[in-house]
Amino acid sequence: MHTKSRPKQFLNLNGKPILIYTIELFEDHPMMDAVVCVCIASWIPYLRKMLRKYDLQKVVAVVPGGESGQESIYKGLCAAEEYVEAQGKTDERHVVLIHDGVRPLINEETITANIRKVEECGSCITCVPAIETVIVSQPDGSLEIPRRSDCRMARAPQSFYLDDILSVHRRSRQEGRTDFIDSCSMMSHYGYRLGTVEGPMENIKITTPSDYYVMRAMIEVRENQQIFGI
Repeated sequence: MHTKSRPKQFLNLNGKPILIYTIELFEDHPMMDAVVCVCIASWIPYLRKMLRKYDLQKVVAVVPGGESGQESIYKGLCAAEEYVEAQGKTDERHVVLIHDGVRPLINEETITANIRKVEECGSCITCVPAIETVIVSQPDGSLEIPRRSDCRMARAPQSFYLDDILSVHRRSRQEGRTDFIDSCSMMSHYGYRLGTVEGPMENIKITTPSDYYVMRAMIEVRENQQIFGI
């Protein structure tokens, strides 16, 4: 994304930041109790202003991010743990969904499926089928080409029991491991079984200008469906 005036999660569509579209999906879901936002520190005042403007009541904490994605996720999980403790619900297990602020095109069904899958097997990775051939480069220079039907592309949310994902984060910090690309790779490294659900193909991460235009088209489709009752 070539924008210089603001981070991409705060780019506006119809006057509303992308991040707010994303938060609203969780705000409106009946099975979600609370939302924690991890944000660039200098943009926290603006985010708080937007949360008030759009009356987002489930956001219980806004915390500054870290030096890496892994550290930012950890700080968000710690804030979720603090919220659980403040509610006096430490005797229960809590499902946490980790989601990118620039993925505003998931749906209620995907969120529900993530929660149910965690309750079933302890974790959930939202995936989509690979629609192109995947080539894996081997250390000896050879190439492995797995069958496309066996391949999935990992997306978000990635969902776990809060105590499980926090325990592997704390273990990785003790071991000095700061290079995990995402939460599912960390959980897999420490021996956890990973469940999957298939999410919508449009659940893209807004990274490039073309992604922005796809998002705009999809949001317009959803708004038209509401208007026409489709």
